[in-house]
Amino acid sequence: MTDADITTGNAADWHAWQESWDRQQEWYMPDREERFRIMLDMVEALVGTAPRVLDLACGTGTITARLLARFPDAVSTGVDLDPALLAIAEGTFAGDERVHLVTADLKDPDWTAKLPYDSYDAVLTATALHWFHSEPLAALYGRVAELVRDGGVFMNADHMIDDTTPRINAAERAQRHARMESGRQEGALDWAEWWQLAAKDPVLAEPTARRFEIYGEHADGDMPSAAWHARVLREKGFGEVRPVWCSPSDTLLLALK
Repeated sequence: MTDADITTGNAADWHAWQESWDRQQEWYMPDREERFRIMLDMVEALVGTAPRVLDLACGTGTITARLLARFPDAVSTGVDLDPALLAIAEGTFAGDERVHLVTADLKDPDWTAKLPYDSYDAVLTATALHWFHSEPLAALYGRVAELVRDGGVFMNADHMIDDTTPRINAAERAQRHARMESGRQEGALDWAEWWQLAAKDPVLAEPTARRFEIYGEHADGDMPSAAWHARVLREKGFGEVRPVWCSPSDTLLLALK
């Protein structure tokens, strides 16, 4: 993808930016859409087809877009701190009254005060919370538990590494990196290249610069196991917690209040 593919003069093509983000993410996670499908299956099964949803660490609004396409009567609050990804979300959902976007730092104890609702049927997140270390993530789970109504759900689809299986982990990682290298030969953008492209865009350049002032370069947190996530979510007030989908490296964990 080139600059010309996603900008026309000073007007960004938000659909093209969404597509570009999706392709970049799918280079890392070819099963990305499958986890979203299962996530929405479980939303429908547990809270119905017109849910009030919190899209936690929403980025460009990937989950919100798929939620509204499948459930037109849903409403979504997207919350994130990244100015560039939020700019894409704001451009994508401009004029859609079902979507409310909030700029907030999830490490701030008072971030929930910025939300338009006191409770949600479902809180959904994917491939975002691995940026957190264990202690602040546990604190975040406590705040999420307060937001989810009784009978509501929280789902997190993310990297959850089981340190008790080092040989399996190494084999999976080697195979995944070999596949990714093959994709690079076919022109796939990686994380750094995607951000370089965003930095050159006349609309996204300024929010991209602010984004790197906030976050710096990409850095992962602790990435604890699914068992750790399940234990902490139960401690914070969820009644039932278990995986509902997994790949060799990732897990979609569902917690029912």
